[in-house]
Formats: sequence, structure tokens, C-alpha cells
Amino acid sequence: MSNLADKKCIPCSIGAPTLYPEEIEELKGSISQEWQVLDNKKLERTFKFKNFKEALDFTNKVGNIAEEEGHHPDIFLSWGKVIITLWTHKIGGLHENDFILAAKIDKLI
Repeated sequence: MSNLADKKCIPCSIGAPTLYPEEIEELKGSISQEWQVLDNKKLERTFKFKNFKEALDFTNKVGNIAEEEGHHPDIFLSWGKVIITLWTHKIGGLHENDFILAAKIDKLI
């Protein structure tokens, strides 16, 4: 499998298939073990920081990557913590794009 962080997110159409559990497990091996798969529909990871400013700076970096990729996560920002939740809204589940974005986010740490 090629390095996910080197790939580019591709536009996804309504009705595109979501990943099968076997595909999710295979792709999960290419991202940090700290990402959790929720109900085979979402990826989620919590990032901890020393203070609000560090968490905000990280959030802004994630936002820049999301804009470049055209794929936008849900981001929860609080003091010293950021929770990122990824899934492809158009298809109501996971797509390779979610793993690509997770791999790019992993590179920020």
C-alpha cells in the first residue's frame, strides 16, 4: 500500500460505497494507533496539548490541510485538547479520504 499521507483526497459522490470492515482494518494499519474506529463509520482521535494556544495552533494547521484536501473534519477545541472526527458526510461512513486526512494530520505531531 502506498503512503496515505502522499495521496490526495478525491471528490466523493453521493451514493459512493463506504469502506467494508476489512478495508477499514487494512487502512487503519497506515495511521497512528491512537485513531479509534467508531461503529465502522467514523475515525476519531484526541490530541493533548500544554495549553489553549497550542491546541488552537494545531487546530489551525488541521484546518489548512482540510482546505487543501477539500475534506473537512469535525473539530472540537478546548483548553489543552483537540478531538478530530473524520467521516465522509456525503456517504454517511468511511472512505479512503478519511484515512488520507488522518495520515496527514498524524504528520503534524
